[in-house]
Parts: sequence; C-alpha cells; structure tokens
Amino acid sequence: MTSIPISALLLGLAASALSLSFNVPISPPSNSSQQLSAAPVGVSLEFFAFPEYIQEVESTMTCLQNLKDLTGTWPPMRIGGTTQDRAIYNSSSTEAVTYTVASTGAAPETLTYGPSFISLAAGYAGEVIIGLNRRLGDILNTISAALLAQSKMNNLYSIELGNEPNFFVDSDPIANGASWTAAADESSQVTWQDAMCGNLSATDIISAGVYFGTSPMSLASLTAKESDANDYVKDYCSHNYPQSSGSYDLATLMGHSSIATQIKPYATEVSAAAEKGKPHIFGETNSATQGGGGISPTFGAALWILDYVMQTVLMGTNALYFHQGTVGNCQYCWWGRYDIGSPYYGAYFASMALANADQIAPLDSQDTAYAAYALYKASVPVRVLLYNSDYYISTSGTRSSQIYTLSGLFSSGVTAKRLTAPYATSRVDQGQNPTVAGQTFANGTCIIQGIESIETVTVSGGKATFTVAASEALLVYL
Repeated sequence: MTSIPISALLLGLAASALSLSFNVPISPPSNSSQQLSAAPVGVSLEFFAFPEYIQEVESTMTCLQNLKDLTGTWPPMRIGGTTQDRAIYNSSSTEAVTYTVASTGAAPETLTYGPSFISLAAGYAGEVIIGLNRRLGDILNTISAALLAQSKMNNLYSIELGNEPNFFVDSDPIANGASWTAAADESSQVTWQDAMCGNLSATDIISAGVYFGTSPMSLASLTAKESDANDYVKDYCSHNYPQSSGSYDLATLMGHSSIATQIKPYATEVSAAAEKGKPHIFGETNSATQGGGGISPTFGAALWILDYVMQTVLMGTNALYFHQGTVGNCQYCWWGRYDIGSPYYGAYFASMALANADQIAPLDSQDTAYAAYALYKASVPVRVLLYNSDYYISTSGTRSSQIYTLSGLFSSGVTAKRLTAPYATSRVDQGQNPTVAGQTFANGTCIIQGIESIETVTVSGGKATFTVAASEALLVYL
C-alpha cells in the first residue's frame, strides 16, 4: 500500500477546478435513507446461462467473493430473465439445463431444466431469487419446480412468477385467448400467488410485479389489488434499463442530475411497496436493453452504476440485481470468460462505499453534475462519496476537475480511495483499465492485483479539500 498526498497527485488539475462546499452532518439528517440492507449490490443471471456462469466461467465466484469481502455478505443473486418464461421443469432430466441455439451467442427459444439446476442454485452461499415460468400458463409445472426449490434451497429468498409480463401478448398461453392488459396481469398474479403459496404452505415468498418500467403495468396498481395475497409477497419488484438498445448517450447515462430524473417515476413504486410493509427491489437492471450496446462496456457505465446505486437506495430501494446475460454476447456484463469489464469497477466501488453503513444522506441538491453523499454507521458519519459526472473523452482537451470542501470533520486527517480511468469511454477490452485505489481485477480470474494506493489529506479547522477530476469518483474515509 502506498500513501499519496492528494495535493501532489492533482496539482496539474487545480487550475481548471471549480469549488463546492458541503457540511457533513454529525448525525443522519432528515433526508437520510432508511436502514440499508447488508449487500444492496446484487447480480441477476439469465436463466438459461446460470449453470454456465457457475460451472464454466472462472471469474464468476471470485468476482462475487470480492464483493462479499467488502460487505461481509454474499451479493444477493437472482436467476431469471426472458428465458425463465421459456423454461419447462423436467423432474427426470439429468442435466441442469437442456437447449439448442441457432448460433453461438444466441438465447434459446425453448429449454428444459432438471433438479440439478435447483441444486446448483442451492449451492450459492448468498440469498437467491429464482424466476419461474408463468407465460406458458402451466401452473402445475411451475409449482413442481417451486416445491423442489423450497425443499432444497436453504438460501431461497423469493420466487418470481413470470418475467416482465408487460411484454406478454394476447397469443401467449397465459392470456387464454383474452386481451393481456394490466388488469389481466394483476388478476393472474394474485391467482398464481394463491395457488403457489397454498401448495407450498408458505407466506412471504413471492417477488411480485417484476415489471419493466412503471407503465402500463405498475406496482402502485398491483399493490392495490393484492389485499390478502400481500401476505404471500416477499418484495415488490421493478426492472429498469435507462437506455434502449440502438439509442445510446453515455453522457446522459452517467450524468448525476439525469440519473435523478430517470429514476424519479420509481419513487411511487417504492412508496407503494412500503405502504404494504414490503421492500422494493430492482430485480433486473442494467445500462441498456438487450444486452447493452456501445455505452455499456465503458467506464462511464461504471460511474452510472455507482451513482445509480446511491440514488436508488437513498430513494428506498432495498437491493439492485444487475443483469448478466448470454456469456460471450453481453456488453453490459461485468465479467465473462476473458475480461473483467469496466462496469464491475463501479459495482465494486459502490459496494465499498456502502459496506457496513446503516444510512446514506445526500449532501448536494442532485440537480448538477456534482454529487456528494455522507455514509453513516451507528448514526456517526464514516465516509463521504464524491462524484464528478462531467463527461470526459479523449477529444475533450484538458481534463477539468471539481474541488470539494468538506466541513464538520473531527479528525486531524482523512484518507481516500479513487475510482478513475483515462476517459469515460475507457474499455478494458481496448486496453484502458479503470483502477480502484490503483488496483485492477485480473482478466479471466477477477483476482485483485496491484498495490493499493491510499490518498491522504490534512483536516484544518474541521475542513478538508478534495479534487475530483471529470468522470471520476472519490471515497473519503473520515
């Protein structure tokens, strides 16, 4: 580990810097979050690819272990996605999953899975949401898989009944020849919850909703229809992808104020869940739909993950499950067989910021490019996260910077860890690795490598000054 004065590192940036001042409240202010969960940053693994991720991709367990080492809790896992609603359980199958695809990198149109799929899910050390098929309308088949999951998975957190029913159509078996509307889905969800939990003799086990976005199907509307079925619900679940496939804008994706604007509609969903006494989760989320696109493997997407996590847990979301799609055909994936993508660095830094914290509070107004958050443990501020979302690329010229002055500090000096990369557009597969406190994750294994660089700064009169370059973040330890 090396210790480097921040002033020495950033002398060349100071001339272009602006200045902001924030007081760090001595205790959590009124706009602080609720109690944070132990591990808010989780992963979602596409249903058909789940066995491949666990059994064939070397990086998977090490990348998850790295996050666990920060928080003391294994990241929560969701197994689901589009292919869960194409999957039929086969109790006699000796294979975890069986399917064929037309070409490498494609997702199967039909598949079956056997008992060993459930056993594999049971082997994960953290909590697991398992997504089961509702679209095909075979409730007995889904109940048989759920009964096995209930009996085998001591780590079972909840069960999804269908994935993104917004996209079910009238010709799907679940529609039974009728129009598939929000009202039809709400009725279907309640009916399936009743049948499922009656057979499982269980309550508090369903991840309900599983809606993409907030319209035309919404948690606010669903919760109003749940009534007695609410006892069966473990959480209410949203899916969110800020950008659509084929239309990308990295500067908007990573922008601090634009993130606040994009997630604003979910505040109503979070409140609807809370009114029912249930947590809200983003059971599937990532930067752009359909596996991501040109922006998704970049460092800017890592910065989006960092600030998006902070803003959503501040809003009241309990956990976010970032989707990992088809192995080898997935630009937003955090890792694969060969590279550890730039977005993983953002997930790691977000976990680092939130690790063992009880609450988070915003210090800024969330209407500029410059973010500041205070993290509290036992009602005492322990860290401050600073983020400069100004968009910096190779053609931007001199890299600008933002000076933050924090007041209300009590020690004589503080330390900091920096998340940085050459540009917002930096990609690991193009040789432009990000670093977390000077360290990287080895491609192919996810093992942390390099010497950790801890920055130091003096506190004078309760104040300390920090410089954060454009497209960069700093975690200050108080």
